[in-house]
Amino acid sequence: MYQDFNGLIEPGSHDEQLLNQIDFTRLPRHIAVIMDGNGRWAKRRYLPRVAGHRAGIEAVRATVETSARLGIEALTLYAFSVENWKRPPFEIEALMTFLKEYLRKELENIHRNNIRFQTIGRTTELDESVQFELRSAIRKTSGNTGMVLNVALNYGGRVELVDAFRKLMEKCQREGRALESITEAEIERHLYTANLPDPDLLIRTSGEMRVSNFLLWQIAYSEIYVTDILWPDFRRPDLFAAIIDFQKRERRYGGLSESTQRAVVNAS
Repeated sequence: MYQDFNGLIEPGSHDEQLLNQIDFTRLPRHIAVIMDGNGRWAKRRYLPRVAGHRAGIEAVRATVETSARLGIEALTLYAFSVENWKRPPFEIEALMTFLKEYLRKELENIHRNNIRFQTIGRTTELDESVQFELRSAIRKTSGNTGMVLNVALNYGGRVELVDAFRKLMEKCQREGRALESITEAEIERHLYTANLPDPDLLIRTSGEMRVSNFLLWQIAYSEIYVTDILWPDFRRPDLFAAIIDFQKRERRYGGLSESTQRAVVNAS
């Protein structure tokens, strides 16, 4: 079990104590993260907001590495929403600069760790310099077979559904099909995340109790974990804590728990 964290976790440390509580047979296949709190992190330190975004890069690095070492199948990070265009131009430019810097510095490490990089969202609307870095990362890691690092850029859950429905309507028109024939499975095949399982665990940092237009279809039955920790301070033990909490829950998908089912059967 410690092989994947060899040299990273000190024996007897808090990290090791948390790691020992994780059931590796019940890991979430897909973890999605709303990375929130960069601005508040900077404000508490009397720094400009962009300083919080830069500090958040280390949290991304730690989360990606830890998830890959745990054997998580997919990790989706909410990096830039369609609503974020409302922010000041200098902040948007800084976010895109940090994204490019991250890819240039981390791509070799991502590739070396067999991680496959991909994006979701309307990325063709981003600056060409950003698109170039994204295409390079996707192309270089396309043959990797480990964890999928899925970054949501210029993404919105409602926009994703609009794009999916448009594609489906065009398909129905080409095939002469009635719209009533569209199924949930077909909609899922036209979502940005068609090649991924739905998130089992949605993590939101900074304590805000909302999903912010993120993966609206996909998180229908996700377990939601909210922590007061601001994103730049999120590290390996915080991810361990989220997974431990996830494993304590009983997922029913709208049905009854096993104990409730037994009680109903015994009472009948």
